[in-house]
Amino acid sequence: MIQRKGFGMRHIAVLGSTGSIGTQTLDVIRHDTEIKVDVLAAYGNVELIKKQALEFKPHTVCLYDRDRAKELKDQFDREGFECTVLSGEEGLKEAASMEGTELVVVAVVGMIGIAPTIAAINASKDIALANKETLVCAGHIIMPLVKEKAVRLLPVDSEHSAIFQCLAGESHESVSKLILTASGGPFRGYTREMLKSVSLEDALKHPNWSMGKKITVDSATMVNKGLEVMEAHWLFDVDYKDIEVLVQPESIIHSMVLFRDGAVKAQLGVPDMRVPIEYALYAPERVSIDENTMPDFERFSSITLQKPDMEVFEGLKLGIEAGIKGGSMPTVYNAANEEAVKLFLEGKIRFTDITESVKAAMSAHRYIASPGLEEISKIERDARKFVKGRFDID
Repeated sequence: MIQRKGFGMRHIAVLGSTGSIGTQTLDVIRHDTEIKVDVLAAYGNVELIKKQALEFKPHTVCLYDRDRAKELKDQFDREGFECTVLSGEEGLKEAASMEGTELVVVAVVGMIGIAPTIAAINASKDIALANKETLVCAGHIIMPLVKEKAVRLLPVDSEHSAIFQCLAGESHESVSKLILTASGGPFRGYTREMLKSVSLEDALKHPNWSMGKKITVDSATMVNKGLEVMEAHWLFDVDYKDIEVLVQPESIIHSMVLFRDGAVKAQLGVPDMRVPIEYALYAPERVSIDENTMPDFERFSSITLQKPDMEVFEGLKLGIEAGIKGGSMPTVYNAANEEAVKLFLEGKIRFTDITESVKAAMSAHRYIASPGLEEISKIERDARKFVKGRFDID
C-alpha cells in the first residue's frame, strides 16, 4: 500500500481511464485507500470502463461516443448498478468539472482533451495533464486561465515531470536552459532511405517504453519530441531558443535543467510511467509503493547523450518550427500528424509519409496569429482533410 501523510481523503476524476496513462493511473490509485475516484471517462471502450466502474465505484462515468454510452447505461440499468452516464463533448466537460472533485487527470488522446481541461480549470480544479494537444494547440488560452484561476497544472509526461522535479525550489531567473531527452525510438541511427522500408511492426517496437500505438509511432518519428518542446515552452515559460533536445538511448535520464551558474540537475530513474504519475498525484510529497520497480544501478553505468539528427527525423525539426511560429501552426502540425499516423496504423501510407504530410500541411496553411477554440477546431479539420486528400482518401 501507498505510504503518505498530510492529504486526507482526496477526490479525483480520470479522463481517458481506458488508455495507457489512464490504466496506469488507476493502478497507482488502486494502492491508496485515501483516494476516491469520483469520475471515469473514456472514448468508447464499454467493456473496460464498465470493469473499472465496478471496481472503483465512481458516481459518474462518461463515454465520448454517444452510442457506446447508451450501451453502457443499458447494461448498468439491467444490472442495477447506480451510476450517472454522460456522453459527448458536453458530457466530458461536465465530468471534468464535477462539484467535490479536487484533481482531474486529463489522459484523453487528441484534441477532445482541450475543452474538458478548460472546463476543469474554470471550475478551479487542479490538473494532472497527460494530453499533449491541450498545450500544443491551446497553450495561449490555457496558461493565462491557469494563472487567473490559481490552479496547479501538474505534468504527467515523463520528460516534463523530470523538469518539474528539477525546478522544485529554484527561481525562474536561475534557469539557463531546459534539456529534454529522447530515446531516439526504434530507428535511431537510420538514414532517410532506410526509413522508407520500415514496417508498422518495426515502428511499434519501442526499445524502452510501453505506450499506446499512436505515441509509440510518434516516438519513432520524433514528432512526440516536437510536441514536448512546445509543451515545455508553455509549462515552464521558457523561450524556444533555451530548450534543447538530446538523445539518451538508455531512457535513464528523463530530462535536465541547466542553471545560470553552470550547474545541471537531472532526474534519473527506470522507464516506468507510474513514477511521474505518482509525482503528479502527490507532489511535492513522494510516496512509496511496494510494487514499484527499483532502479538497477548497474544499468546506470553507461549513459549516452547525443544530438538528434533532425534532417533524418524531420518530425522534431518541424515541431520546433511550428512552436516558434506559434499561433495556428502547432495545431496544423499536431492534426496533420494525428491523421497521418492514423493512416499509417491502418496500413494506407508509408512511415515516411507521416512527416512528409505534416510538412506539406504546414506549407499549405494560411496562418492565424491567435486562434480561438472554434478556429482551432476548424484548423484541425482542415489539416486532417488535407492529409487525406494527399492520398485520395475520403
